[in-house]
Amino acid sequence: MLNATFQAFGWPETSIAELDHWGVMLRPAQPTLGALALVCKQPVTAFSDVDAAGFADLQKAIAGVEAMLRATTGYEKINYLMLMMNDPDVHFHVIPRYEGRRSFAGEDFPDHGWPGPPALGQAVKPKPETTAQLVALYRARWQLPA
Repeated sequence: MLNATFQAFGWPETSIAELDHWGVMLRPAQPTLGALALVCKQPVTAFSDVDAAGFADLQKAIAGVEAMLRATTGYEKINYLMLMMNDPDVHFHVIPRYEGRRSFAGEDFPDHGWPGPPALGQAVKPKPETTAQLVALYRARWQLPA
């Protein structure tokens, strides 16, 4: 059974990829197009408690995330935020950053915080069909670099 943080981010509907120790999901609220949650499967609430295998797998997860988002959003920068306030399991909010806006399926996703910190409070909540299309696109584009 996956931890409660997976449930909080909409798993399994928002699941893009699962590695041995990490899951990659689309965030329900999109401060920028392609915002993700990278959630540890290990039963840990402190980053220092992730074991060596989890840290090795994290590198693979990050490489996959960055390749996928580079190909689909054309981000200029990427932010990894570890904000374990509401959801205590180890996880990152992955926020692709860009100047201006990106569009997908007729919806606009501006980066309101550019070039400063991400404006998490100004996130777009995509229509359910847009969320499903984004998840399908990211699943299709997911691959771990060799």
